[in-house]
Amino acid sequence: MYPEDRYYTKSHEWIKVEGNHAMVGVTYYAQEQLVEVVFVELPEPGMEVKAGDGIAVLESVKAVSDIYAPVSGTILEVNKKLEDQPELINKDPYGEGWIFSLEIIQKEEIDKLIRATEYQSLIENEPK
Repeated sequence: MYPEDRYYTKSHEWIKVEGNHAMVGVTYYAQEQLVEVVFVELPEPGMEVKAGDGIAVLESVKAVSDIYAPVSGTILEVNKKLEDQPELINKDPYGEGWIFSLEIIQKEEIDKLIRATEYQSLIENEPK
């Protein structure tokens, strides 16, 4: 359920790193908590972000949730499909439901992220 080829944050974002570039989205757990995503506010390409910055917003029938940058970088691309199909986040959070890509500025920040098994333990201990 939580792909091993990614890193995770305690705020429920995933990041798939390839060299100095990374794709970012929300985890299966996050989309499940939101229930039905109905709107996505995307960041602007070219925007420089720091790890922990709130840079996107997901609106669902249940709540509004900020999406945070897992690492510092420059936004390269956003998933424009989400403007017309926000439900892709619910249907395919690790594929078609990705939110943005970025060029990583401080690669050492990846070491502060958690792996799939640690993330799985984290959500199992979340209050219900």
